[in-house]
Amino acid sequence: MANITIDDVAKALGISKTTVSRAISGKGRVGDDTKQRVKDFIEEHNYIPNINARALAKQKTYNIGVIWPDDYNAVDLPFFQRCMIGISEMTSSYGYDVIVTLVNGDDITGMKRIIDNHKVDGMILTRTLVKDIPASFLRSTGIPFVAIGKTYDEEIVYVDNDNYSACKELTSILISKGLKRLALIGGSTNHIITRTRHEGFTAAFEQAGIPLDTSLVYLEVEDVSKVGNILKELQKKDIDGIVCMDDAIAGEIMSKCRDEHIRIPDDLKIASFYNSSILENTVPSVTSLNFNDRNLGASAAKTLLDMIGGAHVSSKTLSNYEVILKESTK
Repeated sequence: MANITIDDVAKALGISKTTVSRAISGKGRVGDDTKQRVKDFIEEHNYIPNINARALAKQKTYNIGVIWPDDYNAVDLPFFQRCMIGISEMTSSYGYDVIVTLVNGDDITGMKRIIDNHKVDGMILTRTLVKDIPASFLRSTGIPFVAIGKTYDEEIVYVDNDNYSACKELTSILISKGLKRLALIGGSTNHIITRTRHEGFTAAFEQAGIPLDTSLVYLEVEDVSKVGNILKELQKKDIDGIVCMDDAIAGEIMSKCRDEHIRIPDDLKIASFYNSSILENTVPSVTSLNFNDRNLGASAAKTLLDMIGGAHVSSKTLSNYEVILKESTK
């Protein structure tokens, strides 16, 4: 019998479809003899419950929601794409599909609609903020969810790369090279990743016993067009190098240095706390941190699937990073 349905099983055994569903799912009151009859029948006929039948039997949608920030730009895209590949590979192996929804600032309409309409069994939040409206809403609903990125809320389960240790290690290496007057340029401090990178940078100076000149730290740089003016200011401050929190800032610094005829690394050393395809073809090549974002996405998805399955899960910090020393800091 090919492509049989629950209805076919029920008719063949003279029982109701509900009884068949309960026998398959293991939920509800069904006698052992009936369970065995259903089991024997479906094994004999190679019956595989379709996704709708399984969802009905287990009260599951077999969908996972992934929340992307709507304000991401072309620079952020490689990170989200690699995470999504890891998420999709993991969820697919569990028979789950992925639904993507965008969050635009405080507007969580799309995410709320998906949850209100019971379209997903759980959610993955791909960015964590200090003022985190999406995370607060998810907590209020009680739906299982996992954040990609560290969060200050101890009740939220998150999976993140060890950005603190990575940034501290790279900064320590630069300091050991004699670069004691390092500038730091980063984005919004409402993004927890910005604060984590800043903490790692600062910790490296504390460990080395070297005072950090806070006038060389530029945060809230969300518009890369500001980088040119910052570079001009830094040229007057006798710096040894610039550490950029991400590849977008690093790419812009490299461009401005070319415009100003600043030789890298002869006149100025450059490093980035994040690497992507944007920096692959820069000349000279840029010292940076490499992370396995695909594994990050897969780990977050596995954690969520375990949570949905009723397992006890904890937050995870993944130490799968590499410090890549290249020409820009030689």
